[in-house]
Amino acid sequence: MAIRVRITLHFFIFQSIQFTVMWVLFVAIVVLNASVIAALLCTNARKSRMNFFIMQLAIADLFVGLIYVFPDIIQKITIAWLAGEFMCKTVKFLQAVVMYASTYVLVALSIDRCDAITNPMNFSGSWNRARALIVSAWLISIVFSIPLLILYEVKEVQGQMQCWIDLGTPRRWQIWMSLISIMIFVLPALTIAACYAVIVLTIWTKSKAVVMSPPINSRRTKTMRNVFVLCWSPYIVFDLLQVYDHIPPTQNNLAIATLIQSLAPLNSAANPLICCMFSPHIYTSLRRVAPYKWILNRGRSSSMTRAPVDTRRTQLLVLVSSRD
Repeated sequence: MAIRVRITLHFFIFQSIQFTVMWVLFVAIVVLNASVIAALLCTNARKSRMNFFIMQLAIADLFVGLIYVFPDIIQKITIAWLAGEFMCKTVKFLQAVVMYASTYVLVALSIDRCDAITNPMNFSGSWNRARALIVSAWLISIVFSIPLLILYEVKEVQGQMQCWIDLGTPRRWQIWMSLISIMIFVLPALTIAACYAVIVLTIWTKSKAVVMSPPINSRRTKTMRNVFVLCWSPYIVFDLLQVYDHIPPTQNNLAIATLIQSLAPLNSAANPLICCMFSPHIYTSLRRVAPYKWILNRGRSSSMTRAPVDTRRTQLLVLVSSRD
């Protein structure tokens, strides 16, 4: 009896932590990406290629919060699936589409930065190529998500109706998870890494007169690659170890797996932070947007009111020290 109570308590703790993490992720993804979109809409340089890709990435990541994270939060509240077979397939399909889109728009951005450095003379007139990269990213996401329309169904699981996927044998789960890992992690990570390698090689080999600003692009691509790997690795590695039976299916491990799976959208919260880090004009543009204008200006005014006090205090200390 004591063991059963302890297991139930541990599971409740993990569920509470997961629920909190999902809400924090949802708020962070929506607020950060909405802020980036608002800033880009207000900036005078929003028609630049870099801003175009940042905008597309922020839109994809915003959809991750609204379409992927929020329905999962609702599912945690209701526990049972109440929306029927059609919505089951539709929601799971759209969730997969936005997750893939967030990843492959990031890949498109990396390819574009690589193109900007390797072909600087032809870069300015390649807007059609930029749009083609974004369209391709969404088309790839849709194609990769189509199997979910077939595999997901509403069925009874432990006495409650759930939107469920059942592949049957462990071997099928191993193949499925391996394919998912390749499509959403391995292939994008290798592409981004290849773009970074080409950028670095080009910077080293071309003259300084041709590449004055690309080091910023290099650092941005490197940071995005590293953050992408850090955000996705726990989810991919744990799930692969689980389906290949390297992690025993204990109650605690199942709870940990559920918690780690809730971290899958973490990269969508990190992307806007990286974009702001390497694009200071986004922060500057936020000062024109309410309520950021009020918050930032209030912080600035409070610091300015403290400045005269600090100045008088410094002058007094100098006067005292001179008398000594």
